Amino acid sequence: MQTRVLRKIVKIDEEKCNGCGACVPACAEGALQIIDGKARLIKDIYCDGLGACLGECPQGAITIEEREAEGFSEEDAKHHLHEKEHTKEELPCGCPGTMVTQFARQETAGAALEEAVCHRSLLGHWPVQLTLVPPGAPFLQGADVVLAADCVPFAYAGFHHDFLKEHALLVACPKLDDFQAHLNKLTEILRRSEVKSLTVVHMEVPCCSGLMYMAKQAIRSSGKELPLKEVTIGVKGDRKA
Repeated sequence: MQTRVLRKIVKIDEEKCNGCGACVPACAEGALQIIDGKARLIKDIYCDGLGACLGECPQGAITIEEREAEGFSEEDAKHHLHEKEHTKEELPCGCPGTMVTQFARQETAGAALEEAVCHRSLLGHWPVQLTLVPPGAPFLQGADVVLAADCVPFAYAGFHHDFLKEHALLVACPKLDDFQAHLNKLTEILRRSEVKSLTVVHMEVPCCSGLMYMAKQAIRSSGKELPLKEVTIGVKGDRKA
């Protein structure tokens, strides 16, 4: 059992943290991880208290405090990092690839527009999978959100042009994914992000309509009132509504 000592160690303000994940790769000891949409200190023994992660947090949610904690163990930290490298599939919310990112897209006008729309992505942020998106992600704040079933972008050729421009995107499958987990996440997003509207785009197959049910339940549970629109895509790629 580790001896507890009075020492400096990181402290995370959950109110300020938006789960962007910028601090995770900045911690050389792997002491931080995104869990349930927030940065967490996994174990005291992994944190050396030097605060290399402080400057990486855009929200100023990480500080150094002095408190009783288990002493830093360099050996345990190295062992933890070794295990982490070999279990990346178990850390879908903590890997650097899920870091929240927004990027600008250049507008195309004139004769080049028709050609460009066939080649240019209109996606304006990352990540898009509902499981990975933090409820407080900046791109959700005051956004018109499209909640699309996984198969829709493959079936509907005009998905980028019709649904991505000036919209935030969330992607989920009501049949194969964890429905309750998705419902909880969507509810939390609506509670915290001041979403302006929600458009649900799903396939015409019966199981896919569960995405609309999820949206209605999330709106009800969030206590918010916002416009909800439903669009159905046929299995041959035609737009039903």
